[in-house]
Amino acid sequence: MTSLPKATASQPLSVDAGDIGVLICHGFTGSPVSMRPWADRMVTEGFSVRLPLLPGHGTSWQEMNRTTFDDWLGAVTAALAELRERCRSVVVCGLSMGGTLTLRLAQLYPEAIAGIVLVNPAVMSLRREMAVLPVLKHLVPSLKGITDDIAKPGASEFGYDRTPLKAVDAMRKGWAVTRADLGGIALPVLLLHSRVDHVVEPENARLILEKISSTDVTEIVLERSYHVATLDYDADLIFDESVAFVRRVTKEQ
Repeated sequence: MTSLPKATASQPLSVDAGDIGVLICHGFTGSPVSMRPWADRMVTEGFSVRLPLLPGHGTSWQEMNRTTFDDWLGAVTAALAELRERCRSVVVCGLSMGGTLTLRLAQLYPEAIAGIVLVNPAVMSLRREMAVLPVLKHLVPSLKGITDDIAKPGASEFGYDRTPLKAVDAMRKGWAVTRADLGGIALPVLLLHSRVDHVVEPENARLILEKISSTDVTEIVLERSYHVATLDYDADLIFDESVAFVRRVTKEQ
C-alpha cells in the first residue's frame, strides 16, 4: 500500500525537476494511487514527472461511464505535451490500460518519446462478456469490480468496486485501434508482465511482442506479483529497471 493517505495519493502529480521527463499512466477504474510509489521514485531520481488523473477516475464509476477512450487519451496527451515543452527527452510508462494509452502515444507521437515502459499492458481480452458487451452495456450499467489483484497482503489501489460497462466498451474500442497499429511502434520498449495475472491475460504481452517493430526490447517476467504489480512484491524491481531504462534511452537524446 502506498504510504500516502488515499486522498493525497489519488491526486494527479506534477513535478518539474530535471530535463528528462517521465509520464506515468494509471489503469482502468484506478487512480494515481496505483502509480504514486513509482512516480515518487522517479522524482527522487531527479526526473520531471507527470502522473495525471484520467477523466472519470477517482470520483465514481457512474461518472466514468460517461467518459471515453479519447477522453483518457486526451489527458495523457496533454501531459506529454507539457513534458515535451520543458524536457529534452521523455519516456512514457503505463500499467494495464495505462499501458494501452502508452502504446497509443507511441503510435501517434513517436518523435516526442524516447522509449516506453509497459507493466501488464492490455490490448485485448478473452473474457466471454466482451463478445456481448455492445448489447450488455445498455442492459446492465456495471459488474463486479476488478481492482486490487495484488499478491501482497494489505496493499490496495483504492479503485472502484464496480466496473462501468459503457466505459469498458470504450476501452475495448481503444484496444482495437491500438492493436491494429502495433506494427508502427519502433521505439525502445521495456515490458514487465506478471506470470500470474487475474485481470489481463498473458496473450496480451505475447501479442505486443509479436506485433511491434521495435528492435530494442527488454522483457521481464514478474514472478511474485499479480496484476497491480506497481504495488506488489516486484515493485522495487519495476522501479529499478525503469530508472535504468530511462537513463539509457535518454542518454544521447
